[in-house]
Amino acid sequence: MEAAGRALCARDPFNPLITTSTQAAGILVISHCFHLFLKQFGQPGPVAQILAGIVLGPSLLSRITKVNQFFIQSSTEDYYKVLQFIFRTIFMFLLGLEMDIPYMRRNLRKASIIASGGLIIGVLFGIVAFISLIILLRIKASFDYASSIIIVLANSASPVVFRLAAELKFLTSDTGRMAVCASLISEMSCVLLGSIVHSASWEYFGKGILLLLLTIALIVVNKYLAFWCNQRTRNQKYVTHAEFLVFLSLLVTAALVIEKYGYISTASSFLFGLMFPREGKTTRSLLHKLSYATYNFILPVYFGCIGFQFDVSYMGSFNSFIMVIMMIFMSIASKIIGTLFACHYLKIPTDEGIVLGFLLDLKGNAEFHIMRNLPKDTLNPMDQENVQNLVVSVVVMNTVIAGVVVAHILRKKEEYFSHSHTSLELGEHESELRMLACVYGSRHISSKIGLISAFSESLKTPVTAYLMHLVELPKKRTKKNLMYHQLQDGDRYSDEEDYGGNDVVEINDAVDAYTMETKVLIHQRKVVSSFERMYEDVCDSIEDLRVSIIFLTFHKHQRLDGKMESGKVGMRITNHKILRHAPCSVGIFVDRGQTGFQQPSSQSVQNIAALFFGGSDDREALACCKMISNHPHIHLTLIHFQHSPSSEQTGSNNGTPHRDDELLMDMSSHDIEADIDRAVVQDFYNRYVTPGQVGYVEKYVENGTQTAEALRDIHDTYSLLIVGKGGRGHSPMTTGMSDWEECPELGTVGDLLASSELNTNSSVLVIQQYRHSRNDLN
Repeated sequence: MEAAGRALCARDPFNPLITTSTQAAGILVISHCFHLFLKQFGQPGPVAQILAGIVLGPSLLSRITKVNQFFIQSSTEDYYKVLQFIFRTIFMFLLGLEMDIPYMRRNLRKASIIASGGLIIGVLFGIVAFISLIILLRIKASFDYASSIIIVLANSASPVVFRLAAELKFLTSDTGRMAVCASLISEMSCVLLGSIVHSASWEYFGKGILLLLLTIALIVVNKYLAFWCNQRTRNQKYVTHAEFLVFLSLLVTAALVIEKYGYISTASSFLFGLMFPREGKTTRSLLHKLSYATYNFILPVYFGCIGFQFDVSYMGSFNSFIMVIMMIFMSIASKIIGTLFACHYLKIPTDEGIVLGFLLDLKGNAEFHIMRNLPKDTLNPMDQENVQNLVVSVVVMNTVIAGVVVAHILRKKEEYFSHSHTSLELGEHESELRMLACVYGSRHISSKIGLISAFSESLKTPVTAYLMHLVELPKKRTKKNLMYHQLQDGDRYSDEEDYGGNDVVEINDAVDAYTMETKVLIHQRKVVSSFERMYEDVCDSIEDLRVSIIFLTFHKHQRLDGKMESGKVGMRITNHKILRHAPCSVGIFVDRGQTGFQQPSSQSVQNIAALFFGGSDDREALACCKMISNHPHIHLTLIHFQHSPSSEQTGSNNGTPHRDDELLMDMSSHDIEADIDRAVVQDFYNRYVTPGQVGYVEKYVENGTQTAEALRDIHDTYSLLIVGKGGRGHSPMTTGMSDWEECPELGTVGDLLASSELNTNSSVLVIQQYRHSRNDLN
């Protein structure tokens, strides 16, 4: 890379370095001020950062002579290029590392069609734009410039798409992930097309093959290095700083070699991250160390540099102004038209198609790179400067416009794009099930991994599992007074990482062992907060991650003598608040240790029972059981509790109620719920019990006393009992059971099953279905 060589060999490297650092600091400060104002209107960070670059650039502050002389020097341009190269390389690697590979694999066809729609129409509009460029600006351009203008118009900037979707909190939605996948395909296609067009020779093709072999070799080296580092750092949270720098140096060096031979390293950097091993401390360390710097420093400066290159004075002439407006219009129109055609073919709703179109219209630094790499002798210097200023103006204004429009659409259509899969009963989750398991310490990790395993290995549809470590933030905390160079290897400057103690290592090791064994990836999160405010972070994560069910840990644990002992009071407070405020269904898991539920395997076949009394929560519990019934090492039995026939006043046992118009007019809400219950049980019976996949037992009881006796009869037969929290109304089958209720958050039946009085060895999972109204949580 020529810019890197010139920057290293500069006669006065200190002054340009100060200039570059000052520019970065100015962008960060000004963008933060802009963001404080713009976030009130729902605008994302990248818009504020680009505007900060515009303010700092030649459009405003750099018009002042002293500021211009300080920021815009001949030697600083090479530093900017080197920084942009390093930033782009690191982010593309991180993007590949964070990429949802299962989603990309199963939606590759859809993403390719959407990307192709925008690319094809973009190429057609690009030809029109190039002809207009020749007519309006009277430029005699070569084929290289023509192809570059077309590529700029057709391209989509995946870093900008990714960050904008993340800022607007819909990156985990189908629309957000589809936009990222389509933008990656579009960008990689444009990079490849640009490389072929600009250097179509056998020599260049041979270099490309060699660089492809270099990329493959580095992917293999990374795999073995990561495995070695994982084995070497068994008792540490992260790999050492030296090992981290080795991986980073290999990445930057390989990208530098690729750029040196005239190729853009974007695709290779992304492949390095995409093919990097997902399990172990190495990946966790890279994500941990790169994410904070990337999202809080690298990307704001990256976006700010895009705006910094914009010069509003270029649009002073009428022809230039018309050309910029025309290209912006054609860029937006090409993406919207192409994407809507593709979405119509794929039967994707129009609202989603419009959002996808504007997202794919976002531009970035890759367009500048394409223009800079053109042969210098294809245009005279004046025409070359005009074209580059045109591209900069189009990229900056187009990105700001598209970002503002997407934010506005998402704010107006908030209900449509918001978290919708809030329970298990309402859908069969034909596309994906997203779940979140929470642990307070290492003693809870085994049972939660068992639950994740039960879902992941049962469903034919994909399961995205998250594990969240909830750590109490003490009221009094002494900060570290260590400087960065005084930290030990594997530590981090922020003392937040000290929270969790040895539990963090044990949890990480358990997750890594499960991933190595089953190849099922568990995404880890950590919340450090006081128990009074912890539920807010958890509920925010539920919405951001768009999970359908969250599994909490009961505040009591089993002692060696079998008695249940209370843990921290804050755990119970947090569970109560999450039950009340969670925007999805909630399960509370009562762990019985070694005698209770374990991870299902050929050596540990689990007998599970679903207890059905009726009501919305029991139906949600039954929906949960549907999703684990296909597991090869789980034997599921449905135990249907029914009111004894001797006490029945109306109805019949065959589940077919007598209906007529008069009865429907007088039917109470309890009767409607009873009909829904019978329909759900009948459907479950036909689909799972009749083929012999699930066992079925009916128990007839008259009151709570008989129900308690029946529960005592079955308590040691199963390793896990699944039951709904409540929602049954005033059921005769549980009458009187609430008199000895100790933990109302478990409901009447769940509280009895979790109590020490029952003397059971079975774990208990109590399910509460998400309620749109929180007035009644019984």
